[in-house]
Amino acid sequence: MPLRPAPAPAPREPLLRDLVGDVLRGERLAQERTLKDVADAARISMPYLSEVERGRKEASSEVLAAAAQALGLGLGDLLTRAHTELVRVTARRAATAPRGASGSAHNGLCLAA
Repeated sequence: MPLRPAPAPAPREPLLRDLVGDVLRGERLAQERTLKDVADAARISMPYLSEVERGRKEASSEVLAAAAQALGLGLGDLLTRAHTELVRVTARRAATAPRGASGSAHNGLCLAA
């Protein structure tokens, strides 16, 4: 009896820290600003901002708000952009998923207080 290849692992859900980091980096680059400039304006260390942008650190809401403000955004703007990216990524993945693949029925970000 021939062996069947192992099924491919399911793609992992995008992490909020990756999405937020991508938004921060994208906005910083769109404004043609340096890490140092934005970190100084946000009053956070340049290495820490770099880690946040790369999705390596789970930044507090205070740090995210400061980084967003340094870029001329509100925290809500930052989270809205991250949500938009989440929907885009998950919609693309759902469109390429094999028929019958199970996934989340939610196509957005749910936050609870």
